[in-house]
Amino acid sequence: MKSIEDYVHLEPKYYEAVLQNYADLFAKQIAQLNHNITNVVIYATGSSSNAAYGALPFMSNILKMPVKIEEPSIAENYLLHVEPNSLCIAISQGGHSYSVVKIIQRLQDAGNTVFALTSELDSPVGKVCQHVLNMGMPIEEMPYVSAGYSVEILDLMLLAMLIAQKTGKLSSVEFTQILAEIKNIVQKMPEVIKRASSWVENNISKFATAKRLVFIGYGAAYGVSREGETKTTEAVRISAWGKELEEYMHGPYLGLNPDDFIICLDPMGKLHDRMELLKRFLNKHVKNVYTIYAGKDENATADDLSLGITTSELLASLFMTVPVHLLAYKLSQVKKIDLQHSAYPDFDQITASKI
Repeated sequence: MKSIEDYVHLEPKYYEAVLQNYADLFAKQIAQLNHNITNVVIYATGSSSNAAYGALPFMSNILKMPVKIEEPSIAENYLLHVEPNSLCIAISQGGHSYSVVKIIQRLQDAGNTVFALTSELDSPVGKVCQHVLNMGMPIEEMPYVSAGYSVEILDLMLLAMLIAQKTGKLSSVEFTQILAEIKNIVQKMPEVIKRASSWVENNISKFATAKRLVFIGYGAAYGVSREGETKTTEAVRISAWGKELEEYMHGPYLGLNPDDFIICLDPMGKLHDRMELLKRFLNKHVKNVYTIYAGKDENATADDLSLGITTSELLASLFMTVPVHLLAYKLSQVKKIDLQHSAYPDFDQITASKI
């Protein structure tokens, strides 16, 4: 069975495959869409939800319409009203999520247009949804998804570009320019992985002493911070937080512990200066404060990681999770946690969380 690390190294290959085939994967279905779409609602949970938050700022900017993310279970049970002319996108990489199957059924019964994004077309999600979109990568063998999370971000970005082009919000020239910027990121992914791997190896002995990891991001890196919380909790099994910059500054900072390990995720965008102010405070009270920068920053210290890509902050989620995934994996190995076998094999049987 492949590991999280194996799948991180496969991300450039999967990205290239999606970019080569996005027209076949998505264009036909998008062509059938009504031009009168006024908003997009994404239904996802877990790492798929984190991926959606990573793509959200880009999607909103490109589509020029409201885009929101809903938890499928809350939506299916309590949020019973979907606006007319909404495009609903349900995400389940493996296609077996109980809550995603249920929300698709309810939305379709109510007459809503639902696209399901999955890597397993023959899954319960694939069978129940009327408009199934192939993620464009093989089923991920490792239950703690990494490449699938990243590919979902790229898929959502490409879907937004195709929809924006169809609805007249994005010209062909603009489409080509953005696509070229994404391709440039993909070409640099091997170097990103190399830098991230070296940073993890150099700091793993320190991180191994952590009792809690706190990930703080903004913009597209908010989804990265959420994924940091998810993967650390799943794979390392210690306490972890994933917070948005301002969210952290409005209360959670009061729970700060001098022993916390804090990773600031900076896509080097609009809130860069706000992040610098927070770090000035954190460095007065915590020993272990690290920053992962999308590009290069003159304030970076020897403990920080600069991924070396100068690009729009809206695209930073395509590569900024690489060190987060690698760190979670390496910490799990240091702590001798078996990620190939479920720690609680009776969970799905008792809870029916998967179909």
